[in-house]
Amino acid sequence: MNAKESIVNGKAALGIEFGSTRIKAVLVDENCKALAVGSYQWENQLVDGVWTYSLEAIHTGLQACYKALAEKVQGQYGVPLKKLASLGISAMMHGYMAFNEKDELLVPFRTWRNTMTEEAAAKLTQEFQVNVPERYSISHLYQAVLRKEPHVKDIAFFTTLAGYIHWQLTGEKVLGVGDASGMFPIDCSTKDYDKEKLAKFDKLVEEYHFPWTLKDILPKSLTAGEKAGVLTEAGAKMLDPTGALEAGVPMCPPEGDAGTGMVATNSVKVRTGNVSAGTSVFAMIVMEKALKNLHTEIDLVTTPAGDLVAMVHCNNCTSDINTWVNLFEEFAEAAGMKIDRGQLFDLLFKKALEGEPDCGGLLSYNYFSGESITGFDEGRPLFVRHANDKVSLGNFMRVHLFTALGALKNGLDILLKEEKVPVDKIYGHGGFFTVPGAGQKIMAAAMNTPVSVMDTASEGGAWGIAVLAQYLVTGAGKDLADYLDQEVFAGQTGTTLEPDAADVKGFDDFLVRYNKGLAIERAAVESI
Repeated sequence: MNAKESIVNGKAALGIEFGSTRIKAVLVDENCKALAVGSYQWENQLVDGVWTYSLEAIHTGLQACYKALAEKVQGQYGVPLKKLASLGISAMMHGYMAFNEKDELLVPFRTWRNTMTEEAAAKLTQEFQVNVPERYSISHLYQAVLRKEPHVKDIAFFTTLAGYIHWQLTGEKVLGVGDASGMFPIDCSTKDYDKEKLAKFDKLVEEYHFPWTLKDILPKSLTAGEKAGVLTEAGAKMLDPTGALEAGVPMCPPEGDAGTGMVATNSVKVRTGNVSAGTSVFAMIVMEKALKNLHTEIDLVTTPAGDLVAMVHCNNCTSDINTWVNLFEEFAEAAGMKIDRGQLFDLLFKKALEGEPDCGGLLSYNYFSGESITGFDEGRPLFVRHANDKVSLGNFMRVHLFTALGALKNGLDILLKEEKVPVDKIYGHGGFFTVPGAGQKIMAAAMNTPVSVMDTASEGGAWGIAVLAQYLVTGAGKDLADYLDQEVFAGQTGTTLEPDAADVKGFDDFLVRYNKGLAIERAAVESI
């Protein structure tokens, strides 16, 4: 069946993922080959000290992204998009969206980027004896409890961004287990919320006499391949106001960007891992067994199938790089040169490969927002140097690619060197890897491990959730890892770069400066 027939006969699956700066839709055929892509740019807002997206922005972005995809389909294939085999929604994990019995949002959406839950995260980590990061949904809920925020007593349901959109499209209050693991700890033996920890949380808040238990207000956890409802008439109209899209489309469990990244890189098997590097950066390794010790730098989440994953997550990655690229673009325009933005990124990333292994002594911090893994509540991007450091374009770009992975490197050293978690393959995806060979080479240096980038990596998580949607209807009971190996990635090609010894040493030398600067800054803050 050719591409046009797949679309006309309703055999194509659609995945839509809400990233930090872009909403992307990918339509795939029965073999998960991308047929069309649509996207919509958006940006979070800092309102009253809280990073948020409004409900209006969410709905507008969803419709605009779908419209862009539908127009691509019409333009490429000459047919309207009316029928879908299946549909999946993915989004940034964590955060806090709380609703009352009337389905009204009680407080503005608090995204993963907020770092105002330090007290709650620390107390829950101590109580559960498992790391509960500040960005997790349960941290946001418990912090609201500790602050005695009046809305908490009125909560009837709380969820993530993906869970919210799925709920609007289907009426179902469910969540894929991978996304659910970013709300509350999961028991991998049951693929559901950890009952013992649920009871501990209810005990913690017993004195407040809330009219709910935690289990009551959490979305139901589902694994990949389970049915998660269908697109309702109202949902179809919400997605496509023109009325062309037919309702009744089966929907897979909504997932977080961590899970879709694992799918997109074929890294859901034990001893495989992936690094997703864009606005934020996180590395994940599917583990054979639990960690020996509690580490606040390491998060425990799951694959979409419910297997245990160790994650190192950092709030900041490419935002500062984008700012500097914007500056170079402005300079070029002022000089009368119009350079394609993609070519500009290509040029600057490749210049980073010409820099000295240790960046010539230069130092940079890319903290647009707080970075809990290194202990900072607020972000202050910095570029610093000694007078005798060598400032060149190569060193300048190299230090910004290095620092994009600085916090991540600290967490990975704990995971790989201290806990000795075995990993056979690492796959990279996201904007950091867009320029062939550049980000990939820097990542290999940071991890001292071969890093592979698949041909499909540029499609990212939106393609990953489209694959999960297709898995729902064509997986035929296959294990997710087997389905990916046999049905999706069979015959796929990519590139693998081995770490260069000089680059590895250069990154280690840079990290010494990086951590020394962090220690000085922390001491200064503590002395105030």
